[in-house]
Formats: sequence, C-alpha cells, structure tokens
Amino acid sequence: MSGNTSSPRLSPSPRLSSRHRRQTGLALLAAVALTGTLTACDSAAAEQPTVSAKAAATGSAASQQDGKDRRDGQDGRDRRDRQDQRDQLAALAQQVVDAGAPGTIVRVDDGNGKPIEITRQAPWTKADRTLAASDEFRMGSNTKTMVATVVLQLVAEDRLKLSDPVDEWLPGLIPNGDAITVRMLLNHTSGLFNYTFDPEVLKAFTGQDTRAWTPQELIGAGVRHDPMFAPGTDYSYSNTNYIALGLIAEKVTGDALDDLVQQRIAGPLHLKNTYLVTGNGADTDTDAPESPALAHGYEPDADHIVPLLPPGMPAGTAFAGPARSAGYVDTTWINASTTWAAGGMVSTAQDWARFDTALMSGKLLPPALLKEMRTTRAEESEFPNRRYGLGLEKVVTPCGTVWGHNGEVPGYSSENYTDAVGRRTVSVLTNTIFGLASPKPRAAQQALVNAAVCAMLDKPIPTKPESTPTGS
Repeated sequence: MSGNTSSPRLSPSPRLSSRHRRQTGLALLAAVALTGTLTACDSAAAEQPTVSAKAAATGSAASQQDGKDRRDGQDGRDRRDRQDQRDQLAALAQQVVDAGAPGTIVRVDDGNGKPIEITRQAPWTKADRTLAASDEFRMGSNTKTMVATVVLQLVAEDRLKLSDPVDEWLPGLIPNGDAITVRMLLNHTSGLFNYTFDPEVLKAFTGQDTRAWTPQELIGAGVRHDPMFAPGTDYSYSNTNYIALGLIAEKVTGDALDDLVQQRIAGPLHLKNTYLVTGNGADTDTDAPESPALAHGYEPDADHIVPLLPPGMPAGTAFAGPARSAGYVDTTWINASTTWAAGGMVSTAQDWARFDTALMSGKLLPPALLKEMRTTRAEESEFPNRRYGLGLEKVVTPCGTVWGHNGEVPGYSSENYTDAVGRRTVSVLTNTIFGLASPKPRAAQQALVNAAVCAMLDKPIPTKPESTPTGS
C-alpha cells in the first residue's frame, strides 16, 4: 500500500512527493590517494641504495609518520563530514516534526562505517512511546518487494513460470484469468482494479469496519469493478495484483504466506523483527521479548482530515482510533486485514536494509531472475523518473539512480532505497500519511528524503528542496 492522490497505484492516501539523491565515497578515494603516496615513498627509497642504513631507517620512519599524519587528517575530516551530515539530517528531521508530523526515523548507511540513525518526535506522542531507531514499523507497499522475491524464488525452482496464467493457479477467482500472467501481476500490467478504492474495503482500511477480510474477499472487491484496461496493454498500480500473488505462492507451496516469508527471507537473513501480519492484526505478538515494540502510528482526526483527502472519497471518511492531541488519532492497532501480501509487512529500518542488501547483491535470487526483477517499465506519466520492475522500483534522481519501494498504511509512511549492488541503504520512516499531506510538512518530508538519499550516496546534501517530485 502506498500513498498517491493522482494515481490508482496506492491506497486512499496522497502520493507524497519525495526527491531522492546520490553521492560518491570520499573515504574510499582518500584511501586510494594515500596508498599511492606510500607506494611512491617506498619506490623513492628503493632507488637510493647508497643511503646508509641509519638514514634509510630515519627516512622510512619519517615516511611512515607522514602516512600516519595523512590518515589521521583524513579520518578527522571524515568524522567532521559525517557529523555535519548527521547534524543536517537531524535538523531536517526536526523540521518535519515542527511542520506537524508526529515523528520520523532516519537510517542512512553509506557503506563506510557505522550507519547514521536519527529519531525525532512531537512531545505529545511520548506518552504513547518514545520513538527509537530500532522500533518496528508497518512497511506498507515495501511488502511487495518481499512477496515478489518469494514468487521469483519459486520461479527459480521451476515450480512456477512468469508466463503462467492466473487461472492455472487460481481457477475462476479472477475474470479473464487465462489472459493475465504472473508477470503482469508482478509489474502491475494486469489491468485489475485496485480493491483499496472499493467503498466497503475503505471502511476496513480506515478502521471503521473491524472484521477481518480474507484475501479472496479482497480480490472479490477488486474484480467487481471493471478492469482498467486489457491485460498487458498498460500500467496501473493495483494492490489486487499482490493479493493474487500471495494466494498463488500459497497454492504452489501449500504453505501460508507468512511462513514462506519467514522460511525463505526473514529466517535465513536473521531478520528478527520482520514478519507479515495476518488477519486484522489483533493476534500479532508484537510484544515478544526478542522484538522491539511497534512504533505508534497516527492520522488526523475527523475534524482535520477532510481538506486533506483526495477527490472522490466518500463522505464521512475518517480514521478510527483513540483521540490524541494536536488533532490526531492513534491508528497503531487499526484493522490490518486489507493489506496482507500488498502491504502487511512489519519490520525495522535495520532489518529492511539487510533485506535490500541481500536482494540487490544476489543472495536471494539467481542473476537471471534478479535481472527480470530489475527490468522496468514506465509508471504513470506524471512520474517520468520512476519505473516499475517486478515488485521493485527504479528511481532516477539528481544524485543518481536508486532502487527500492515506498509504502503507506494508516499511520505509517516508509521510503526504503538502496544502490544498484546493495552496498548502501537508506530508510525514512514517518508515522503518518495524511499528517504529511499539507504543503508545509510535505515540503519538509521531501527535503528530508532528498538529504537522506544524498547522504547514503555521499553526495552533498541539498541546501534547498528540489521542486521536481520523484513521486512516492
């Protein structure tokens, strides 16, 4: 699930503009330059055989001291640069909160040392929980990348084909299922209507309906609407696609999807705080001793959300939950049954970074299928710099190209990206959707995401927000 006012790709939430940037490794360049200097010193000494042993030893000691001084100087500059980055990111995170967001978590790993981790939160939220960088977070449509990985693993095992029609695995469940393939589900070219926009599902999504929806019911809600286009002829983001993929994975293996995620990804990668929520989420053991608690999520209350809703929302649309100050309700334990394979993952910034690294470095898929995953097509025309692969997005930014996904479910907005090989990762997790919908917090959030991606890739953090959105 992901937020977008202008496109059917996402749940009923605004598509919040986010700009993503890129940088190079100063520390690595410094190391190369330093090695060259030391080699030159050694070579010069070797070309002077008549120098006495004492003089040679003195020269060698001086050379070593010079190298140490250079390393110490560079280390000092690197520490100052990193502290400057941290200070800039902390200031931008605080601006997001000052603009009205309940809180935000930022984690940046540039592949050169300890990651930067920052949390900021509004004072009124501390009565619920003090936000920590290690908190679990509802990841929304980032789930799609993990579900796509499971499906592609089954393809690699010859248990499933990308060209298989849906009817082969889910006979009679989806109209025209003989013309819709697994690949079309993965890259949103099936034409299936996004069930999240169905009025009955919307009631559950916002917490007004507390009953647990089954995956089959969610698909039924999607297919009772006309398709967007003939299969394979266009692109339209639809959560219905990934509910179908979850059911296909279960049919192929005979295992529940949450078990497949644990067996194939979370377990092998030791992602101790990563799991798929099933049902309405009420039975999820989020207080297990080995897991940090779930970060609280918030949305504007009924009095404040009306001007923030996208056009066409039914009258009375509002999120259920205990009232909080600053015009919010707590949506932490809202009905989660409408998300499942389309947006039901819970994880942490660190766990998700480990997943992204494993995926992009080739540890989870063979090269041919990772290439398929990264084979992209254009998204909606208003986002020309974003392209969609098989559960994975390619985003071209002023700082370079990043890969990943974003997600939005009630109370939670997440941006998770990595470089092409998974060496660098970034997460910006903010505990609201509509709290970012008005211009001031939206601009602050965009500036923070820009800066975090730039820091990940060792490029200078922008001094002012870019005006062109990447779309998230």
